[in-house]
Amino acid sequence: MRYIEFRDQIQNALLKNPSGMTWKELKQQLDLPYDQPCQTWVNRLESEIGLSRERGEQRALVWKIPSKA
Repeated sequence: MRYIEFRDQIQNALLKNPSGMTWKELKQQLDLPYDQPCQTWVNRLESEIGLSRERGEQRALVWKIPSKA
C-alpha cells in the first residue's frame, strides 16, 4: 500500500466518523495490513489533512480530522 492510498482511506473513514476512531477501529474497518501506523506517515497526515490524535476514554488515541466545509 502506498502512502496516498493510506491517506485517502484514513481521510474518508474519519470524515464519515466525525467523533473520531482509534487506530484499532481504522485498522479493522479498512483492513489495513499494519500492526502500528508508520510515524512518518502519521506526521504527514497531521500536516496534509489536519489529523489530530487525542486521548480517548481508555488509553487509546482517537484520530480525528476537521470536517470539510
